[in-house]
Formats: sequence, C-alpha cells, structure tokens
Amino acid sequence: MDFLEQIYFDNSVKSYLVVLATILLVLMFKRLLSHYIASLLFIFVKRTWSTIDKKQFVALTVRPLGWFIAVSVSVFAIDKLNFPAAWQFKIYGHGSEEILQRLGLVAIIISFVMLVVRLVDFVALILHQKVAATSHRGDDQLITFFRDFAKVLINIIGLLFLIKVAFNQNIGSLLTGLSIVGAALALAAKESLENLIASFIIFFDKPFFTGDTLKVNNVAGTVERIGLRSTRIRTAEKTLVTVPNKQMVDSVVDNMSFRNQRRTEMKLEMSEKTSLEDAQAFIGEVKKIMEAKKALVQNYTVFITEFSKNGITATLEFFTGHIPMAEYNLLKQEINIEMIKLRNTSHVEFPASSTSVNIFNADGEPAAPKNTNSII
Repeated sequence: MDFLEQIYFDNSVKSYLVVLATILLVLMFKRLLSHYIASLLFIFVKRTWSTIDKKQFVALTVRPLGWFIAVSVSVFAIDKLNFPAAWQFKIYGHGSEEILQRLGLVAIIISFVMLVVRLVDFVALILHQKVAATSHRGDDQLITFFRDFAKVLINIIGLLFLIKVAFNQNIGSLLTGLSIVGAALALAAKESLENLIASFIIFFDKPFFTGDTLKVNNVAGTVERIGLRSTRIRTAEKTLVTVPNKQMVDSVVDNMSFRNQRRTEMKLEMSEKTSLEDAQAFIGEVKKIMEAKKALVQNYTVFITEFSKNGITATLEFFTGHIPMAEYNLLKQEINIEMIKLRNTSHVEFPASSTSVNIFNADGEPAAPKNTNSII
C-alpha cells in the first residue's frame, strides 16, 4: 500500500489510478450509459412528439451523447490531479497549466456542439414525418433547407463561444472588429451572398421542388437537391450539374413537372396529285387511329392547314396527360407505325423531294429552271 501513496509529478499513484480507472470505465460503458440516458430523455420527448420512434431517437443521439459524456468526465477527472510543477512553462505569456485547461474546455464545447447538431437532425426527422402525410412537397423541402441553415448557425455560435471560453476574448469587441472585415468579405463574397439570398427566394416563392423535371439555360434534368448556395440537377445523361441559385432565380426556368398535358404536332404531307376525296378519306382514317388511342389521348384535331402547288398539308395535333416520358415516347411510336401502315394502304400519294438546277447562258442570263425529282 505504500506504493499507492508514493508521489510522482506532484500526485500519488493512487490518484493516477483513480483517474485512469474512471476514464477507462467511461470509455468501456459510454455506449451503454449514453443509451440509458437517451432512453430516459425519450420519455420526455414522447410526451411532446408521440409519433417519433424510440429506435430512431436513440440511433441519432447515442453516439454524440456518448462522446460528450466521455470527454466531459475525462476532462473533469484529469482536472482533479495537481498540475506538475516540473511541467510549468509559458508560451507567449500563457502558462502550460492554463493552456491544458483551455484545451479541455475546447474538447467539451466541440462535443457539445456535435450533440446539438445531432438534435437538430432529430427535430428535422420529426418534422419530416409530420409532413410526409401531406401532399405538399414544399414543406419537406423547407425542412431540409432550415435544417442545414440551423446547423451552420449552431456551428458559428459554437465557434464564438469557443473563442470566448477557450481564448478569453471579448465577443462584443471581436464582432465589432469583424464587422469591418465582414464588410470587406461581403464585397469579396458578393456572389455567395447573392446565392444565399436566392436560396431563400426559391424556398418561399417555390418555383420548383426537389424531384421536379425542369430546364434552365442549357441544362435539363431532375432536381436532386436545393442547397444554401446551389441547386443540383441530374441530367438525362446521368451527370450531376450544379447550378448557382442566383441563376435559378434570374433565368427562365421551364418546370416540366407542372405541365398538365403534353402536346404533339405532326405534319402529314400529300402530293399535289392527291384528290380531295382521297385527302378527306386519309384524314378520316387518321381520326380512327386517334380514336383508338383515347385511353391516353385526351383530345386531338386533324385538319388541312395548307394547299399549294407542292401539295396538301394536314396537321395532326393531340394532347396527352402528364404521363411518364417513356410511355409518351411509346405512344408516339405506335401512332407513327399506324401512319406508315396507312400510307402503304391508302390511295394518297406523298410528295417527292425536288431539286432545282439553275442554268445560266454564256451572257450570264438565267435559263429556264429544270426540276429533277427523286423519290425518297
């Protein structure tokens, strides 16, 4: 027992063993301890949010809570030891004991900020579950935005608190000094601030939502994420394009997900030799084809739009509902196939392409043009 009372670096062996045992026990049982504390906290949380699942709450809070407990207990346990006089030295006027104490405070503050950030994720999860039952996608998008914004704000507050506690700086005078620097940084980061403001405009004006298919500038695709600075769009080539939010606000955005119909126009050309009766019969057959597609075609029109020396032109225009693109392309293919079959069985002649050849005489005067026809 005399060995336990021996003094090394101004502390007894017994004191070292007690501190070491405390830290080891906390590290060994931190997960079990944090799980127990999280379960106790869940009892109070359940009273406010009855829909939250216990497993989800525990999964979100156990890890950061465990590290916060381990760091706090370790720092407080080490603080019970006497700082060795042999280790006393100064760096820029600050003693080594003071530096060590402030490092301990830094560790506690960082672990606490991590815990608060995880609690923000928990609150966002609850709100996501509440709006999941609603049909308005903007609520879910708004939650994601403010979750990210709250995390940034918490980290900034944590940094200021760390400067105050760990470095003993006056936050008021620091913010006053930073205001001048901030003005210069604001000018330098003008585009970033514009993108941040544009993100608020997007979330409150709601021109599009996550999951919408849209076209902006030369980019077309599906919106995967709307962040504080940019919007990410997955294109048809499966590439991920990042568009600054300022461009999303200033540019013309074609939100194809908001359309209620798809419009298609087809030109049906007949040669000048086609009789009126054959043209009318052809249009009648086209109407029969469209009537057979009434399950997908909401309305259609087909009529003669042009008559000239080159022939007769009829225009088929039809509208479908907002069906998936694959289904829409399949419908167009089926209609085109029916049109090809109709061309092969009808008495309608289709125009042939013509090429005009201009011949000039020796004196430079144009001669009469000759037409060379070729069937495609």
